[in-house]
Amino acid sequence: MSAQKIALLTLTASATAAITQNRFVGFDGAPAAAAGNAMGAAVNDAVIGDDFGVDVIGTTVIEAGGAIAEGAEIEVGADAKGVTLDAGVTVARALQEAAADGDLIEVLLIVN
Repeated sequence: MSAQKIALLTLTASATAAITQNRFVGFDGAPAAAAGNAMGAAVNDAVIGDDFGVDVIGTTVIEAGGAIAEGAEIEVGADAKGVTLDAGVTVARALQEAAADGDLIEVLLIVN
């Protein structure tokens, strides 16, 4: 199954740090901190000062930081990738399985 998305709300943010597409973004325009809250997922890459899209409601595509089971709760991991919930904040739920680090999967964003 290929990764797809149905974003219901995409906002524009201004990058305060380098942003990588398909990774979680914080409310401050920087990559989201591991185990912390996330505004959503970056739609495109951005450098400091660039405006970029952030999917905040609906489904989106994220880059996995390791194996994730379909249906698993997801938190922000290292480098703002999605990982299976351990002790952080739930920011999404996996709609697809990720077999390894770097896989792109569809997730349902959860307001946090």
